[in-house]
Amino acid sequence: MIQQETVIDIADNTGAKTALCVRVLGGSTASGKFTRRVAGVGDVIIVAIKKSLPSMTLDDKKTHRCVIIRTKYPTRRPDGSYVRFDSNAAVLIDKDGNPLGTRIFGAVARELREKNFMKIVSLASEVV
Repeated sequence: MIQQETVIDIADNTGAKTALCVRVLGGSTASGKFTRRVAGVGDVIIVAIKKSLPSMTLDDKKTHRCVIIRTKYPTRRPDGSYVRFDSNAAVLIDKDGNPLGTRIFGAVARELREKNFMKIVSLASEVV
């Protein structure tokens, strides 16, 4: 579960290391309950880059779109199993949903395949 002000690791080779969630675009709210919008695996968020390498080609003064690839919060699958990761991680994408980097580090959740982020799934070394 990613919400506003959550610090996220960036898992690609764009040069960004950590980012702060500014807005959740995809995601869900519980009707009649706590109405803060939260995002899970495969949802798109807007981030501000906080830590980066000096050789980063992106403008770190602007906001960027990301898709979440790993969360610490368990994600339930249709077969009843749960998957959770050690860290919250995201990949920077453009307006069309294509990744800005050419490599993706670490494992990626299988739920990205259902959300049509096939380019991210194909670049990942492992799909869990």
